Amino acid sequence: MIAIRRYLRLMGAFGRYCLVNELAFRGNFIAKILVEVLWLAILLLFYDTIFSRTTVVADWSKAEYLVFVGCYYALEGIIETFFLENCSEFSELIRTGELDFLLLKPIDEQFLITCRRVDWSTAPKIPTGGLIILWGLSQLNKEWDTTTVLAFALMSVCAIAMAYSFLLVLTSAGVWMVRNQSLMELWWLVTSLMRYPKEIYDGTWAWLIGRFFTYVLPLLLVINMPAQVLAKALDWKLIGLTLAVTLILLFGSRKFFLLALKSYRSASS
Repeated sequence: MIAIRRYLRLMGAFGRYCLVNELAFRGNFIAKILVEVLWLAILLLFYDTIFSRTTVVADWSKAEYLVFVGCYYALEGIIETFFLENCSEFSELIRTGELDFLLLKPIDEQFLITCRRVDWSTAPKIPTGGLIILWGLSQLNKEWDTTTVLAFALMSVCAIAMAYSFLLVLTSAGVWMVRNQSLMELWWLVTSLMRYPKEIYDGTWAWLIGRFFTYVLPLLLVINMPAQVLAKALDWKLIGLTLAVTLILLFGSRKFFLLALKSYRSASS
């Protein structure tokens, strides 16, 4: 518990420091927020155009799809706010040798490397995603119970953990590649896969892709599971699979990160 409180205090200190830096350039800060608002407006307009011509897309109604979009937008906000900027700078730390100074700090290396910066310009995406979820739920005639709420909370935590694990693996590869811009581009492809329900691959020639990214490289579980729990029925087999996959990914990504650090040669060597 003492260690947890210590890391929470550090996260708070990181957040305050980054907020002060952002507010030093208010024009840039506001512009970045406006870009995110514009992107969301285009996204909602795109889906509204689709549902103006049909009532169901891959077994998802318009209201259910709003829940899905809200889950995606909120998760993307969490990843971009707390992790993405840190991970994208990892290769630069290696190239300049600044990673040496971070490794000397008396704190867990993974925490410091992936959590030291907070991008406040993307933080509004988190409550906005929550509002979109509520908007979709208000259009659904569905009864709520404690089990559904707890299952959604659990699947949301799993979604964040899985997305973080995928990002950490891509980041760790920078030790060997040094310039890993292509790997970070792969992250955007990963988020594109997460953006759509896994059911869109059913009944077509692409069903093999859907199965691969559900059971082998489970990218489709990240957004689908919390959205499905809220908007549709509880699938306990998939919930169990998601829990198991989350633990495996967290453990595997941690080991891969530590392996990468063992392969790192400091700037002085």
